[in-house]
Amino acid sequence: MTDFATAAQVKKPHVALITGAAQGIGRAIALRLAEDGLDIAIADLKSQRTKLDGVADEVRAQGRRCIVLECDVSQEEEVQHMVQATEEEFNGLDVMVANAGQIIVKPVVDSTLADLDGIFNTNVRGTFLCLRAAAKAMIKRGRGGRIISASSVSGKKGIPLTSIYCASKSAIRSFTQALASEIGSHGITVNAYAPGPVDTRLCKLYSIMLFFLLPSSPYLPSTTHFFYQMNAALPRIGTPEDIAGMVSFLAGKDSAYITGQTITIDGGTWMD
Repeated sequence: MTDFATAAQVKKPHVALITGAAQGIGRAIALRLAEDGLDIAIADLKSQRTKLDGVADEVRAQGRRCIVLECDVSQEEEVQHMVQATEEEFNGLDVMVANAGQIIVKPVVDSTLADLDGIFNTNVRGTFLCLRAAAKAMIKRGRGGRIISASSVSGKKGIPLTSIYCASKSAIRSFTQALASEIGSHGITVNAYAPGPVDTRLCKLYSIMLFFLLPSSPYLPSTTHFFYQMNAALPRIGTPEDIAGMVSFLAGKDSAYITGQTITIDGGTWMD
């Protein structure tokens, strides 16, 4: 058996770090990975501390250890501290889920550089910092790992009024492909999940913003596609648990030969 084959046979993961974990998809991922038997580190902005503490209580109720970390993923020192604190508490890091993200709903012609910088600082810079820190930690430990990021179906097909968001999520696909090729020899897989509309607070806010923009907007022909997914094979909106199920698979041993992929979870609206 080659050294590479040995490295690829990663032991069962037992420590996961999830960003943007105070609510929605991040919370569902933390609870699902705890259910899978992993100890959990959850991180979000300081303003989300109360919600984070509530998620931590839910994780501990499943019999898993959990630490709460305040982190702005756009800040390099905070990301480094987040990863280091996780390693120190649990003696390692096996799964990094870079879930934190933001969305903006605005036509390109009305968008500003501040809009661009705000979204890219979280979605692109923040993901880069998390991926880099996790990769360094996993390589140093030498026991393989799973790096998983939040892309979007909007990163595969541009959607009107969300051009900046779409571009940021497309960047995650490129990070995923390139990093997978760079660190595969260390037994580390790198993948991303690409949700369609999901029943979360963020999605509801998105829908409200569209409602006010659409009546006078020349950019969209109708609201049907966005609110009810009438073009989907499964005509229902997704749930955070739908996404968490895919992350559970990507974090586990059964996905050991899958890397560099951005997997769509949208009920069949976008089909590769």
